[in-house]
Amino acid sequence: MLADLRLLVEIESPSLDLDALRTSADALAGLIERRLGSPATLIDSPAGPHVHWSGGGEPRVLLLGHHDTVFPLGTLAQRPFTVADGRATGPGVFDMLGGIVQALHGLAVLDDLAGVELLFSADEEVGSLDSRELIEERAQACGAVLVLEPSADGGVLKTGRKGCGTFEVVVTGRAAHAGLEPENGVNALVEVARQVLAIDGIGRPEVGTTVTPTVAVAGTADNVVPAQARIRVDVRVESAEEKERVEAAMAALAPVDDAAVVEVSGAVNRPPMPESASATLMPLVEHIAPDLGGIAVGGGSDGNFTAAIGVPTLDGLGAVGGGAHADHEWIDVTAMPERARLVSGLVAALTNPNA
Repeated sequence: MLADLRLLVEIESPSLDLDALRTSADALAGLIERRLGSPATLIDSPAGPHVHWSGGGEPRVLLLGHHDTVFPLGTLAQRPFTVADGRATGPGVFDMLGGIVQALHGLAVLDDLAGVELLFSADEEVGSLDSRELIEERAQACGAVLVLEPSADGGVLKTGRKGCGTFEVVVTGRAAHAGLEPENGVNALVEVARQVLAIDGIGRPEVGTTVTPTVAVAGTADNVVPAQARIRVDVRVESAEEKERVEAAMAALAPVDDAAVVEVSGAVNRPPMPESASATLMPLVEHIAPDLGGIAVGGGSDGNFTAAIGVPTLDGLGAVGGGAHADHEWIDVTAMPERARLVSGLVAALTNPNA
């Protein structure tokens, strides 16, 4: 497993880098064929190739993940793949290459893989805009989804997720000389600051709704009244009602200065994943790992999509570790065999329900 993990980590695969993603997809397809004995299919998309594999027969379970990562090319040179003191580190090791490797080794010990499908998308980290339709199609066909995203703290599974999305707010003003005639300008930076305060008031943490301005860009020079400013806003919700309310509130943003123009784009593109989505799958876990348990978390995944169309979905079956998207990302290598056995047991139960 560690050799396979090294192979994937050392092929950097940042989202939207099509050449890197093609190399990653080819390597992953080759690894699948070596471990499972038959070739995978690469499905091209504008975001890069998705990797799909089927064990044949009537589809019964989809193992879902992604091979794109958040780290830019060159990160590996700064943080090479390393195993020390029971931990593996390197870009993408926790989110989510470790989960892919564990799943392949868990499947490899099964005598019959009929009914099993794998789908590893190329664009999960950037919203799954190109893979969503394919993900929903295969989930619907299989009838159950096991998501190989990293576990929650301590290896706990993820039985629910918030809906999430990103908005962009662009304010257009008018440039002017900041010293000679600032009164002739329309300061987009001042206006976007007012919008940030309004946006901050949309959140309702008491019901699980967070609305967080995260990135701001404004201005061109020290002595110029900014003609444009833009911010990005991260949104997390626990219910469809809150999704609709937040989207409406963002769309209703209006300029305080009538001379400025405010434009809003974006949506909560990943619907909430209710804990009820995993209700039929958690009892299977209890037979295999009685003490494991599950919790609802704030982050989103492609499991949000499959749960929203009514397909039983269980998330967090990937690596045990921490530091997702951070420089200290790591996985517990001693837990890898146990997680592989968990995937193996769940797949066996779903493909042979009468066994």
